[in-house]
Amino acid sequence: MHFSSVSKLLVASIATLAINTQAAIFITPKAPDINAAAYMVLDYNSGKTLASNKPHEKRAPASLTKLMTAYVVFQLINDGRASLEDEVRISKKAWKTGGSKSFVEVGKNIKLKILLKGMIIQSGNDSSVALAEHIAGTEGTFATYMNEYARKLGMKNSRFENASGLPHDDQYTTAADMAILAAATIRDFPQFYPWYSQKEFTYHGIKQRNRNKLLWSDHTVDGLKTGFTKKAGYNLVASANRVGMRLVSVVLGSTGAEARTSQTQKILDYGFRFFETQMLKDFTKQVPISSATKDTLKVGSDGEVSFTLARGQFKLSDQVIQLNTRLSAPISKGDKIGNLLIQFEGKTTARIPLIALEDAEEAGFFSRMLEKVGL
Repeated sequence: MHFSSVSKLLVASIATLAINTQAAIFITPKAPDINAAAYMVLDYNSGKTLASNKPHEKRAPASLTKLMTAYVVFQLINDGRASLEDEVRISKKAWKTGGSKSFVEVGKNIKLKILLKGMIIQSGNDSSVALAEHIAGTEGTFATYMNEYARKLGMKNSRFENASGLPHDDQYTTAADMAILAAATIRDFPQFYPWYSQKEFTYHGIKQRNRNKLLWSDHTVDGLKTGFTKKAGYNLVASANRVGMRLVSVVLGSTGAEARTSQTQKILDYGFRFFETQMLKDFTKQVPISSATKDTLKVGSDGEVSFTLARGQFKLSDQVIQLNTRLSAPISKGDKIGNLLIQFEGKTTARIPLIALEDAEEAGFFSRMLEKVGL
């Protein structure tokens, strides 16, 4: 979505703001009760958290671990250190791995692409181990990759010890960290993300369905991953694209497969019903500047910026340019000069940094003296 012409644009100093907004009533109820140990739902584009409970509580990830396994493999493919066409030899360890399986055969060479789909769609633990061994030699070494990428993504409360998500005392994550990982997967690997919406996959004559039941019941959901162990409970990381916005949700420690599906649907519906995301793109404005060779300076946003508000609120909001100080040359392109405030009934609901989009050279001494006399 782009800025509507209905919104008013005002330019103000940091000390003076005059706002007149049409009176309206917006009620954003609290999030619905979610029967899970922890959960979180956020807007993918703006990063705003719409609802959460215990988002930083450490929990067993179960097969959500495979989101990180896939992220590492995707990254190495992008870097040219692995290929979808790689022939991966299946070790005895991979073949013997318990839990959910893709039913790969020991000693056989299988293309990396097949193993990735088996892990993502079928949640194959055997595929996960085979991928880890192919990339890093051992599953333990591969976990080092996982933890390093988690650190770079800002997943501060996660630790991985294996590639499959099978129980391990030192393996944990949080709802907030899983939301970071899901968003990074969508953002960084658009060429691979559609695999998370694939409903079934057949290997070795065995057809298995994706365990994310929302793929059947909600056409706006296009990912990501389920997980279950006795310790973890029932987990589900999901994403949906609806009414011009994308949400990412994480439910950890739910009581059953049906429960994690219904609880995820509740928090997604809540987010889409009561919030909206607006996009600021190519925003520019001329603002007054003193002591310069010109009277105005072109300012704007640094690239594309998104922000989330109560649904329907933006068209009744004001846009206010708030300068850090009275602008005076010299100013260089890229200098931060203030913020664009989105205000509703005098209250700031979003704050977007503004930068100078051009240089402003200082005027000559005589011109500056004339300006001061005029002021």
